Amino acid sequence: MYAITGITGKVGGALARSLLAGGLPVRAVLRDKAKAAEWRTRGCDVALAEMDDAASLTSAFRGATGVFILPPSEFDPEPGFPEARRVIATVAAALAEARPGKVVCLSTIGADAPHENLLTQRMLMEQSLGEIGLPITFLRPGWFMENALWDVPSARDEGVLRSFLQPADRPFPMVATQDVGRQAAMLLREDWSGARVVELEGSARVSPNDLARAFATVLERPVRVETVLRESWEEIFRSQGTQNPSPRIRMLDGFNEGWIEFSDHGRSAVKGTTTLESVIVELVRACQGKTAA
Repeated sequence: MYAITGITGKVGGALARSLLAGGLPVRAVLRDKAKAAEWRTRGCDVALAEMDDAASLTSAFRGATGVFILPPSEFDPEPGFPEARRVIATVAAALAEARPGKVVCLSTIGADAPHENLLTQRMLMEQSLGEIGLPITFLRPGWFMENALWDVPSARDEGVLRSFLQPADRPFPMVATQDVGRQAAMLLREDWSGARVVELEGSARVSPNDLARAFATVLERPVRVETVLRESWEEIFRSQGTQNPSPRIRMLDGFNEGWIEFSDHGRSAVKGTTTLESVIVELVRACQGKTAA
């Protein structure tokens, strides 16, 4: 039995569907009871658990051949990342008590970055879970292609893609969530000892200009890049309701300045197969569906 947290999301869902397609038993670890029926219909066992409740997580993980950990993302953390630390402590306690056969934890590119930033939360997770003594793989994907969802309205309506990643011609390591889920499923099927890191990016790196070209192809209209001036970032993020924008700003600095990067610039990273254009097609379609609804 493979216990999957975050199963209702894109990565967790892709992982679960891959395991089920291979005839493997899956336990869907859910917070919301209302979402259980869908996964029971797919043939999953269901466990209800909160990521900050050690007792329910321990029960969900107990007896599992493998466990997939998808930590919740905190995009506006308080200084010192207390929200992430609470979840990390709970997950570590549950894994230490339940002792599943192996663990795959979704981490991120930049989990080993030399400067504190938004992704430092994953560094803290890796440090803690790596000390439990279970076989554990930290899967570090690049920037999700699906982050371009936020660019659909401006690309569609204005022909503009406003980019915090810059310069516009610089290629960044990106990957589709479908590839992340499929890779996680492959890793859970493997046997290993100790802690290891697996890096994952797409078949080709993606620049903001590449994103604009993909949007232009899918939308059948010209789309150009406007880079957002760094001195305006804090004001923009605060206007969106962010209380502590510094970690997010430093994360973007890390990508733009090159200190958030894979260990050997991606030469040994696993490569996904999902194309950027196919992701953009799905994002545009999803936005059209919401508009129609």
